[in-house]
Amino acid sequence: MSEAAQSKEHSYSQNDETKPRKGYSVNHLLKFAIPSLAGIFLFMIPLSIQGEITIPVALLASWIQSTFAGVLPEFITSVIILTAVMTVVTKAFKPDWILEKPFLKGLFGVSTVWFWTRMLAMIFVIMTFFEIGPQFIWSDATGGLLFNDLIPALFAVFLFAGLLLPLLLDFGLLELCGALFTKIIKPVFTLPGRSSIDCLASWLGDGTIGVLLTNKQYEEGYYTKREAAVIGTTFSVVSITFTIVVLTLMDLQHMFFQYYLTIVVAGLAAALICPRIPPLSRKQDQYYEHADNHFNEKIPGDVSSLKWGMDQAVEKAKSTRWTSVIKGGGQNVLDMWMGVIPIVMAIGTVALIVAEYTPVFEFIGAPFIVILNLLQIPEAAAAAPSMVVGFADMFLPAVLGSGIESPLTRFVIACVSVTQLIYMSEVGGLLLGSKLPVNFKDLVIIFIERTLITLPIIALMAHLFF
Repeated sequence: MSEAAQSKEHSYSQNDETKPRKGYSVNHLLKFAIPSLAGIFLFMIPLSIQGEITIPVALLASWIQSTFAGVLPEFITSVIILTAVMTVVTKAFKPDWILEKPFLKGLFGVSTVWFWTRMLAMIFVIMTFFEIGPQFIWSDATGGLLFNDLIPALFAVFLFAGLLLPLLLDFGLLELCGALFTKIIKPVFTLPGRSSIDCLASWLGDGTIGVLLTNKQYEEGYYTKREAAVIGTTFSVVSITFTIVVLTLMDLQHMFFQYYLTIVVAGLAAALICPRIPPLSRKQDQYYEHADNHFNEKIPGDVSSLKWGMDQAVEKAKSTRWTSVIKGGGQNVLDMWMGVIPIVMAIGTVALIVAEYTPVFEFIGAPFIVILNLLQIPEAAAAAPSMVVGFADMFLPAVLGSGIESPLTRFVIACVSVTQLIYMSEVGGLLLGSKLPVNFKDLVIIFIERTLITLPIIALMAHLFF
């Protein structure tokens, strides 16, 4: 038996009872039910507000953005600068008041690569805020796009996600879903049943929420390295709201049903194949080295999945302390603001500069002319760059493809751009800034794999609809 498997088995025998627990009070059941239902409502229940589909957390984030629009640029700039300064202080002076506190040490005691990334983010955000230096850095298509549009949205989402995600994580909902869905998700997607919550939170809310949820679960020892990498790059799907935006840019609103059906079919194919091929298949089934808990979803043979899931869920809620939840929520927000936002600013700006001001993506996209011609996609030469430019930013394929005359080609571009998932200006930057075991090379390969897997399926569906 491997060391990881032994660790898993040992953890199970030590931390999980082999018989279902009984005798919970009404208060214990309510402590599980009320926060969990609140979390489901906030992160998973779609609402129609003024004709737009959204979820309560996204609605709260939009309210923050609009209410504090006048001060958000200054606040974002201050946070990125403060992060860089504190990182320099930690690197140069190694103060005890930082190094002796695990949270602060993890926040500011970063590796050399991330040190320079934060320095670059500080330079970019100062240039963008004051609009000084070369315009290609702070223009509305590069640094300005991130600074004025994407990062304020991330700041607002991170605020509520950090504070409210414990409602999904800490009160037993994942334990219940793990027991109910593991018999389906484990053999099909090679993942624990609790990953179903990550997928739903992404699908109905935002891909960034899925990444944050997955990272938190990985750090706490609920996912192995392989499971966390697969979930973060495969299950952090694009929200319904974003798909509607892309469809509108492509002037194909009347085809939402066909469009979303195609996305689901192609996305499922990628979710089935990508975890079974490198680089994801080569990730180790070992837990995060700093995690105290190694979670096992094994269900005793003489207990139903629902009964076992409810027992595990109520026990989890029973052991959760509100003071720890509130403190952890605050730390989550700071970790996301100071640990992730600078990386998105630095890497996203560089990616957008490359996309806007260099022919790199045209060169990389050239082979797709042949592939698109083989798939009988009209205007293949015009569409080819949009097959790869999404790696820089999620909206670029739609922007490039909106001028193409063929509705079939626009349909293909719209679908591919959504199923690729790895966008360096947002989800890609979050993945690199998180503790999830993926690097830049992994993201490039996964992006290409997802494109090559989904494109033929999308092309086939497009020919059926047009």
